[in-house]
Amino acid sequence: MAVPIPNLTALPSNTVKPAVIFTTPPNYAARLSDLLALKGHNPLWCPTITTSPTPQSLIPHLSSPSLSHFSAVAFPSRASIASFTLAAASLPKPLLPSHGPTFTLAALGKDSELIDTPFISQICSNSQRVKLLVPPTATPNSLALSLGEGYGRKVLCPVPEVVGLNEPPVVPNFLDDLKSGGWFPVRIDAYETRWLGPDCAMAVVKKGEEKGGEVYAAIVFTSSGEVEGFLKSLKEFGWDWGTVRRRWPGLVVAAHGPVTAAGAERLGVDVDIASSDFGSFQGVVDALDVRLRALGHE
Repeated sequence: MAVPIPNLTALPSNTVKPAVIFTTPPNYAARLSDLLALKGHNPLWCPTITTSPTPQSLIPHLSSPSLSHFSAVAFPSRASIASFTLAAASLPKPLLPSHGPTFTLAALGKDSELIDTPFISQICSNSQRVKLLVPPTATPNSLALSLGEGYGRKVLCPVPEVVGLNEPPVVPNFLDDLKSGGWFPVRIDAYETRWLGPDCAMAVVKKGEEKGGEVYAAIVFTSSGEVEGFLKSLKEFGWDWGTVRRRWPGLVVAAHGPVTAAGAERLGVDVDIASSDFGSFQGVVDALDVRLRALGHE
C-alpha cells in the first residue's frame, strides 16, 4: 500500500544527534515530528500502520431520522471524528431537528478541537441542544465514565476495523465500559487501521545490521497497534524486541499515555516512559525530552 508522505520537520543535514524513531500513521506524523524537532531532537518516521476513513458505514446511521434514535456519539479518536465529518458531508443537514432531548458529543483531549461551531451546526441548528463532553482524562475508559448513567439509551461508537493485526482490547473494553454504565453502544467500523506490511520496520533493521550503524536515542509509540505492527515487521527480518534491546541498549521507549503503555507491555515491549499528560502529543514529547537531556542527549 502506498503511504502518503506528510511534510515532516527535519533538523539540518549536518545534525549528528541520535534519531528519535516514531511510528505514527501519516495523519499524525507531521504533528509529532514538529514537536520533536522543536525540542531539538532528530525525528525519524517509521510508520507501521495507516488509518483511512470508511464513512459509507456511518451514512445509514446519520441519515434522518436515524440519528434521532441515539442520545450521544462517543468519538474515541481523531480519525473517528474525521470519518463522521465525511459521512455527514453527503447528507442533508442539519442531521437532527432543532428541538428534542440533549444530544451529547464526547471526544478526547485535543481531538475535541475538531468539534467546533461548524461541526455542531451540521448536526443541529439549535446549538443549545448539543453538548460537547471532554473527559478530564484522555482515555476511552474515562470517556465512557464521563457519559454517566445511560438508562438504556443508545450511543453511536465510530471505531476502527483492524486489518492485518489483532484487534487490541481497547475498543472491546470501551464498549464493555459503556454497557456497564447502562448504555446501549452501537459499534460502527468507521475507519480502517491497517498494518503497513512486512517491510515497515526495514529502515530500522538495516541500520541495525550495518557495522557502526546509526544509534537511536528513543522510539515513540502512540498506540498499541503501532507496537504490534513494528514487532510483526521485525519478525519478518528474523528480529524480535530482544534484538532491538541488544542492538541499542540505551534506547528509551516512550508511550503516549497509559493505554499505549499497557498495550506495549502486553506485547512484550518494556516501556521506560508513559506520559501522564496525554491529551495531546506534547505530553509524551515533554516527558521524553526530560529523560533524553538527563541522559546527555542535549
